[in-house]
Formats: sequence, C-alpha cells, structure tokens
Amino acid sequence: MRVGILKAVANPPTILWGPFLPVMVNLAVQFPLMFMAIGIFGMNPLIFLSSIIVVHTLIVMYGAKEPHISQMLQSYGETHRSSKNLYKVKGDKFEP
Repeated sequence: MRVGILKAVANPPTILWGPFLPVMVNLAVQFPLMFMAIGIFGMNPLIFLSSIIVVHTLIVMYGAKEPHISQMLQSYGETHRSSKNLYKVKGDKFEP
C-alpha cells in the first residue's frame, strides 16, 4: 500500500488541533451569532470569543480521545434513516 493512503486514514484532517467537522460547525454557528449580536444589541465580542475558545478547547480534548469523530458524524448522517416497512411487523425491517 501507499504511505499517503495510510497517513490519510491514520491522521484525519484537523483545524487548529481539532477534528475538522466539529470545529467548522462551531465556527459556522458562533461567528454569525456574534456578528448579529454585535450589530443588533451592540454586545461586547469578547463574550463570544471566550465561548468560541472554550467550546474549541472541549472539541480538541474530545478529538484527542476520538480523532475520527468527523467521519463518525458523516457516517451517522448517511446511515441513520428510518425504513418504511412494507409488511406489518414489529421493529425495523430493511425491505426494498
């Protein structure tokens, strides 16, 4: 096997030492909220910057324990679909 493939599997992508997807979701949610709060209410941005740092630190700590959390979240989103049963039975039956 190629070393590049093994390195990509063993070392998932990170941003600022955190897993890619949770860090991007954190920033994508908190930055617009910060700018809206500054524009509408004239709030101090240090409140939001401190919350961004605290949440990012928690994400980095969890990402150190489980580095593949981004892939796990993506797989859960693709596979967690409820099936419609064609026949009346208890539980989920994966009928076509």
